[in-house]
Amino acid sequence: MAINFHPAIGTIVACDFNGLNTPEMTKRRPVIIISPRFRNRDSLCTIVPISTTPPSKIMPYHYKLILDPPLPKPYNNPICWVKGDMIYTLATERMHMLFIGKDENGKRIYDNRIVEACDLIKIQKCILHGLGL
Repeated sequence: MAINFHPAIGTIVACDFNGLNTPEMTKRRPVIIISPRFRNRDSLCTIVPISTTPPSKIMPYHYKLILDPPLPKPYNNPICWVKGDMIYTLATERMHMLFIGKDENGKRIYDNRIVEACDLIKIQKCILHGLGL
């Protein structure tokens, strides 16, 4: 189910890139929210994607992010790569909380995860490299 709020900076959510065209992202994948909530812009988030596949050549805009514990399946590789050269501003209707399972009462449980501040600073530096700044 799509979220209807702007998550905090550093929150990891799933984003559905369906409808974009190659070489853009084209599938659902985890992303990190990198923008604050702006007044009158609640339904947009700027994000940076995460991949569980290492880049063929590691560049200054890539960041190796180790998640302990790993994200829920199918993103459960503890080593992820932030793609700082591929930031997007997309609607929150494309964003979904990462689903873990259900509790004993059948209520959904979500992985509410925020990247550590030290990792977020390094990710922001990678984004600057990706923008050529």
